[in-house]
Amino acid sequence: MILITFPVSLWFAIKTVPSYNRLVLFRLGRIKGSKGPGMVFVLPCIDQFQQVDIRTRALSVPPCKITSKDEALISVGAEIQFRIWNPVLSVIAVQDLNSSSQLTAQNIMTHILLKKSLKEIQMEKMKIGEELTLEINERTKPWGLEVDRVELILDAVLKPASPQESCSSVVRALALQARHLGSIPDRVVCDNPVDEPMLPKESPKLSIGDEILVKVNQAISEGLVKQIGACFLFSITLKDGSGTSYFLDLTRSCGKAGHGKPERSPDVILEMSECDMKAMFKGNLKPLGAYMSGRLRVHGDLKTAMKLEELIKVLKQNTQV
Repeated sequence: MILITFPVSLWFAIKTVPSYNRLVLFRLGRIKGSKGPGMVFVLPCIDQFQQVDIRTRALSVPPCKITSKDEALISVGAEIQFRIWNPVLSVIAVQDLNSSSQLTAQNIMTHILLKKSLKEIQMEKMKIGEELTLEINERTKPWGLEVDRVELILDAVLKPASPQESCSSVVRALALQARHLGSIPDRVVCDNPVDEPMLPKESPKLSIGDEILVKVNQAISEGLVKQIGACFLFSITLKDGSGTSYFLDLTRSCGKAGHGKPERSPDVILEMSECDMKAMFKGNLKPLGAYMSGRLRVHGDLKTAMKLEELIKVLKQNTQV
């Protein structure tokens, strides 16, 4: 019987991987790495695999409405050229690589253009594209994806720049030039001065955990709930050796984070120290890097745990604003 079925089994066991693809192999649930190109032997009913295209591809970021620094309302999108540099990371780091990359690019584009005037956006598309390329690569390289080029596409100007803001920009430019020539005093008074914002009163110092909870609750949204869709329980070891726990429920409404255990059973339990938790949520320690180095222990699906990277990116962007 074995001799009879051997040719058929061999046909299913050998896979041909073209030069532009790589085969990510899992054996009994454990990753065996990237295989190919060429002939790859796969054990039927034991091995699972996923083929990854490593050719340069294009990804469109749909136009979105953004208010520029000078209060112009524009509709802007982008075209991204990218390739997979690490097939294994592209499979295990995120569930939907294209959607995650598209959303990440849109968030970064919005964050950068909020600081630009309409004239800068119109005249410096190439420079902004290079800035976008660097920023997006910083977020997506841990996923095994590398961006080669970003082309900014200004779809429409829905509202022109504010005249007052434009006047202020001109005055500032003239003042800077005149100050350089030494022809006017250091202080320039505008006809329509903008009120100085009131500095917030200093608030009582929070613990590391409470500080993270405040920032997380400010950052989570319906978009993150839709993108992540999981419930996390953090089992944290404090500096004095005692333990505490926090939950992050991103399965319904706008999400919720707090002390203790969530109302529903968590999808993933993460064990780490308080210092490592702080470093991870500040963006200084990648979840995958923490897991690979043993600083983060995951009970549950690893892919689900790695979705925390989406929340961390939002926290990092909010810190930079």
